[in-house]
Amino acid sequence: MTQNTDPITALRAELARQNLDGFIVPRADAHQGEYVPPFAARLGWVSGFTGSAGVAVILRDRAAIFVDGRYTLQVRDQVNTDLITPRSITDEPPEQWIAQTLSPGQKLGFDPWLHTLEGTERLEKACEKAGATLIPCPQNPVDTVWRDQPAAPSAPIVPHPIRYAGEAASSKRDRIGKKIKELGADATVLTLPDSIAWLLNIRGGDVSHSPLPLCFAILHADATVELFAAPAKIDAELQSHLGDEVSIAAPDAFDTALTRLGQQQATVSIDRTSAAVRIVRQLEQSGASLLFNPDPCLLPKALKNDVEISGMRAAHLRDGAALSNFLAWLDQEAPAGKVDELAAAAALQRFREATGALKDLSFPTISGAGANGAIVH
Repeated sequence: MTQNTDPITALRAELARQNLDGFIVPRADAHQGEYVPPFAARLGWVSGFTGSAGVAVILRDRAAIFVDGRYTLQVRDQVNTDLITPRSITDEPPEQWIAQTLSPGQKLGFDPWLHTLEGTERLEKACEKAGATLIPCPQNPVDTVWRDQPAAPSAPIVPHPIRYAGEAASSKRDRIGKKIKELGADATVLTLPDSIAWLLNIRGGDVSHSPLPLCFAILHADATVELFAAPAKIDAELQSHLGDEVSIAAPDAFDTALTRLGQQQATVSIDRTSAAVRIVRQLEQSGASLLFNPDPCLLPKALKNDVEISGMRAAHLRDGAALSNFLAWLDQEAPAGKVDELAAAAALQRFREATGALKDLSFPTISGAGANGAIVH
């Protein structure tokens, strides 16, 4: 297929300006979510690939994009294979390709906000094998050349009522604060929006198909929280919901707060598998002592209380009724041969909307029949 080559050409020109031989473009944002807001869809802008997982490595003379088996067909439909070679992320991980492709002395750039510590260490080892160097970029070169890059989202953050949550945020903060203390830490840095949303009983709308607010938080062992979110997302109702033990600051204050933890010689617990390496390095360079532990909200969030279980059951009953109505409709309409995949997906959504309780789909409907039924997912 044909595709505008300007993004790759522009990116390569910027890499040359920065004296870099290549750059890694993951499908990730600073929070490592499966779905990213439009401004963070850098992989899609550079390559044309819009799947939910993948990474590209753009060098000055060649490029490769790595996807899993779900996207083997899609990636070849969407990218210009004369410019970017699709590869299996399972059979040939990007680290292996990097180790075999880079030349001694070359410099491979990466955005430290978009890679975890664990992922960065793998990339560093790959570069070392090739005699190359992994270089953190203070400014993402894709952002530099993406002239019509969308603005960051600013959907309001809203309280999640106790009748759905089943446990007050103050109780959750106390529980996790005690866990932090038991680990021997003074604080933990939370980077996953779903963890923060669970902990504080809040919801947002920054990401399609997920009611999440993009934000960061620092939870201290005394159960107080520093929340970092764009001021446009905050209103008086939310401030009242959060209470006095949760302070709110703009995202650009996050760096200062990390530095302050270091200056206090705090012991900070952080998840090496989900936190951006940029955060880890900031804490280290500021003087903090680090403990690497899983995000302390992950397991408690997964253990649903009675109210949450009741809500899940009710949601499944409503959705089951909607799906049954859809199947009955399909039995009636399909024999006439006028229902295609898009019409079927639209009808199913209408039946779900008719429940009066649909907030959003959990992901875009994958509707395939005939030859399109071979799409793996």
